[in-house]
Amino acid sequence: MKQSLKTGFSFGLTSGIITTLGLMVGLYSSTGSKLVVLSGIITIAFADSLSDALGIHVSEESRKKVSGKHVWTATVSTFVSKFVFAISFILPVILFDLSLAIVLSVVYGLSLLSLLSYYIARTQKKKPWKVIIEHLVIGVCVMFLTNFVGLFVKTIFG
Repeated sequence: MKQSLKTGFSFGLTSGIITTLGLMVGLYSSTGSKLVVLSGIITIAFADSLSDALGIHVSEESRKKVSGKHVWTATVSTFVSKFVFAISFILPVILFDLSLAIVLSVVYGLSLLSLLSYYIARTQKKKPWKVIIEHLVIGVCVMFLTNFVGLFVKTIFG
């Protein structure tokens, strides 16, 4: 796989999972509303995917000796992967009770993150369990913190 595709895909998948799960957990703990969580997922799938794609675009442009094709491949692959992974979280929310959908989404998201982490570790000849644990701990911390942010918002403004 070309480096520009790897860059966009790995960034998009990771950001799509962590950002969307953080948003879902925070909105769930503050509102408990399926409509609010669905709206958040759809909004973040569009807005954050475009924002992250632009961020990758500018970041890649700032590197020396990078072709325009490389920059645009990384940009498009970031947008597509972030959008697809973020929007995929609507399915459990539509199909199940919201509390179950959140649990299923966390399991789904952390599983995908584990698979990507395993792949990264193997390609870099590192011990997979170390990379997987590192990435999962960060993901869980994000969800833990956004849960408390949601509860704080509910307490102050709810």
